[in-house]
Amino acid sequence: MQRFAFTIGLRKESLAEYHCIHVKIWPEIEAAIRDAGITNYSIYHREGQLFGYYEYTGPPAEYAERMQRLADAPRMREWWDITEPMQIPHPDRPNGQWWTPMDEMFHQD
Repeated sequence: MQRFAFTIGLRKESLAEYHCIHVKIWPEIEAAIRDAGITNYSIYHREGQLFGYYEYTGPPAEYAERMQRLADAPRMREWWDITEPMQIPHPDRPNGQWWTPMDEMFHQD
């Protein structure tokens, strides 16, 4: 199992809507996340910043392929067309990424 954490800004005026659409995500998106091997997925908010965390339970060698399948899943582009305008990507994020990955500094089970 691998742990991943990401951050991105959230437009202040979008907070209520962003929360509302995440109360119960679309079944197709929920299934695609599970099929990608992602579990324990959470998104937190504080002062205009979103923090996302998930655990990837699939084989490490399949991670990139599974993330591409997730991106190509039915309705995913539609979901992103709704959520991306609400978000403010960090200017220093890696090329080709929307959310900025974070480095794990400590973990205790």
